[in-house]
Amino acid sequence: MASLSINPNESSLKTLEIGLKKSLLSIMQNTFPESQLRQFAHNTFLKIGCSQEDATLAANVLLQADLRGIDSHGLARLSGYVRLWEAKRINSKPKIEIVHESPSTAVVNGDQGLGLVVAPKAMEIAMKKAETCGTGWVAVKNSNHFGIAGYHAMMALDRDMIGMSMTNASPLVAPTFSTERLLGTNPICVAIPAGKQPPFVADFATTTAANGKLEILQRKNEDAPLGWVQTKDGKSTTNAHGVKEGGALIPLGSDREHGSHKGFCLGAWVDIFSAVLSGANYGPWVPPFVSFLAPSDNPVGEGIGHFVGAMRIDAFRPKEEFKHHMDNWISRFREASTVDGEDRVIIPGDPEREQEAIRKKDGIPLNDKVEQDLRELGEKLGIPF
Repeated sequence: MASLSINPNESSLKTLEIGLKKSLLSIMQNTFPESQLRQFAHNTFLKIGCSQEDATLAANVLLQADLRGIDSHGLARLSGYVRLWEAKRINSKPKIEIVHESPSTAVVNGDQGLGLVVAPKAMEIAMKKAETCGTGWVAVKNSNHFGIAGYHAMMALDRDMIGMSMTNASPLVAPTFSTERLLGTNPICVAIPAGKQPPFVADFATTTAANGKLEILQRKNEDAPLGWVQTKDGKSTTNAHGVKEGGALIPLGSDREHGSHKGFCLGAWVDIFSAVLSGANYGPWVPPFVSFLAPSDNPVGEGIGHFVGAMRIDAFRPKEEFKHHMDNWISRFREASTVDGEDRVIIPGDPEREQEAIRKKDGIPLNDKVEQDLRELGEKLGIPF
């Protein structure tokens, strides 16, 4: 019997071609235009009672996360906000007001509004004060989860200001040497304008990884890297469900030998600035993001707290002079010699900026479980996805 002979190289290429087509098809099925997702988020916020202005703002904050590749804080969170509204823990028509102020500072009561709306409005107040005084600082109480810290800090860039934002969050983090969950992932962002170079934007959690990244691993049924989570007994684990099983996230640095006490200090700083300073709940009393867990029966403040600030560059030195030196700083770090296997030094903000350019052009990919969650949310609210 004559046998069929196939060139191994041709066979391999054919297999690769089929695999690529399947991969591309998969990407196409799970990738959506920015405008479609933005409209869906906007309609969802309208459905729960937000004004047109607030719905637009909230949708913009969420989509900015997805565009910048921070999938854990984008549309994946939308149904969570709706559930909090259903549980009467979010006020969709808040009366956001200044309850205490000085020429350069203020405390804002968010009236249980969406943090996606409260934080940008607090940043507007900070920037207005900075225009008058050189710097402006606003502490916020009685708010909710505010999305990515980067959105609020980056608002200052267009006004030739340095922006800063931070927030406390649900207690999922054990301080160094503890088995108790007393802090949140408590992110910090600083956004600094440059001249010809893109802005410097450092946006990071004060834990080894944000809880949202853990949630992504859970959806994919994948293990967590060692150093993200500890068990209820305080031992390191790769179980992505470890927090749900009584464990905790770990401060930045993983363990004492690698600097977790520094991550603990950063998280504590955010908690104090965001809540002890404003009158919000802090530490273990911060209300949980998930709606099925009730807030503390003995709160020490009001809602979740944020802290935002703006500094006018020309309050320190001529802005063009500053931008020239920021360009020089960034350029020199880009030229730094690299370790084997790496082709460049990454400047804070580079990966997110590059991801945003790709996703604006090619669309935003959604995890299968997130897509299904959004479709179910749309069906429940009567909004086509």
